Amino acid sequence: MSYSLDDLKTLMVRLRDPDTGCPWDARQTFASIVPHTLEEAYEVADAIEREDYPNLEDELGDLLFQVIFYSQIGQELQYFDFDSVVDNLVCKLIRRHPHVFPEGTLASRIDPHNRPDEDWIKQSWERIKAEERSLKPAPESAEPSGRLDAIARTLPAMARAEKLQNRAARHGFDWPDIAPVFDKLHEEIDELKEAWQAAYDGSGERDALEDELGDVMFVCVNLARFMKVSPEQALKRTNHKFEARFRAIEAKLVAQGRDMDSETLEALDAIWQSVKGVERQR
Repeated sequence: MSYSLDDLKTLMVRLRDPDTGCPWDARQTFASIVPHTLEEAYEVADAIEREDYPNLEDELGDLLFQVIFYSQIGQELQYFDFDSVVDNLVCKLIRRHPHVFPEGTLASRIDPHNRPDEDWIKQSWERIKAEERSLKPAPESAEPSGRLDAIARTLPAMARAEKLQNRAARHGFDWPDIAPVFDKLHEEIDELKEAWQAAYDGSGERDALEDELGDVMFVCVNLARFMKVSPEQALKRTNHKFEARFRAIEAKLVAQGRDMDSETLEALDAIWQSVKGVERQR
């Protein structure tokens, strides 16, 4: 026997039943399960990065369960349900893909010999998304609508910085080329040094130091954007490199019967230099 999506929806209703369900599942709210959703999304990404495809199936199931969970809460509160979530998604994707569904219906087809180019598709996608944002009702007591709307505040800071910069650039607020971005990086580093010195001697505030460090990191994201490099992927590569080399240092010391905690920094750095490149062997 193989279970279906309808069975999963039934299971979720049973779990949320206040009398016969699971007490933990029954007391959850939209807000309380957000951390679990983020964790499951990262576990999916981790399985893909490690090419652990047998485990990916399990992780995707966990992520799907989060959608079912939110949908059940939404149904209980009479906001929406799973079927309306699916309907809204299908309608949105059909609307955003006129190059696939030219008549705005799931059944419509394009002429494969007259397909639009990638630039047209990208411009169409951004135009349609902008139209959708303009039609969304603004929440009560919200700030006036602007061009940076709909960039989630809960995104990881680096991802949000990249989206903010991309959105601003599409409206002409951008550097003309990469050269002044490098100049800006040097300027921000100098300001960071000044803020650090002020915080160190007691004349400055820690908040100012955090602000200046954030400015340096924001400019680095801008550099990555101009270089067409993912800043997240670049940092992940550096993390992998550092971890591989650090583990190689540990292994080398163990093989020599030495204790890392007893070594001098100079000795550790010498081994670090000797193991450079080990990350490419993994």
